[in-house]
Amino acid sequence: MAIKIYIDQGHNPLNPNAGAEGNGLREQDIVYAVGVELAELLRANPNFEVRLSRPTPDTQIGTSNTTSLRLRVEDANRWGADYFISIHTNASSISSATGSEAFAFSAPSAAFSLGEDILYWLNRTTGLRNRGMQVRSGLYVLRRTSMPAVLVELGFITNSGDAALMSERPDLFAQGIYEGILEYTGV
Repeated sequence: MAIKIYIDQGHNPLNPNAGAEGNGLREQDIVYAVGVELAELLRANPNFEVRLSRPTPDTQIGTSNTTSLRLRVEDANRWGADYFISIHTNASSISSATGSEAFAFSAPSAAFSLGEDILYWLNRTTGLRNRGMQVRSGLYVLRRTSMPAVLVELGFITNSGDAALMSERPDLFAQGIYEGILEYTGV
């Protein structure tokens, strides 16, 4: 039985629920590309089934921030995903802020452990600092999913180095998340 991974590429191509911007880049474009690369890696492995929240670059989900988040969660729950991974880029008013971090609903938990493995491998594949796992019980996609869910902040779009790496090498971020999933699932 294949492990079902739901990849939520955070945000929409346009408002409502468009993402952060920095260094001439848009979060929704970066996370779309990383999600597609991650899906390709997972599909090449017979141990996984995968579904993307945004199968095309112009897929628009919902008519408000609330419906955008709700529809992503409902799709994953209906599909019966085993794991939900929401991909984002971080932003800060401090342009030197750098690195990857992730969030889970609670700790200890399956999601928290999965996130730790993903962050370990993101650091190995990208060289970006591992800023660690945190609990964020208020995030809708972590609170309302019926499976372990991790929200991954790949790097800071407001940091020129992080932004360039995310834009130019989405494959490294996809590989890091993939390796983390492999480590956690043991397949």
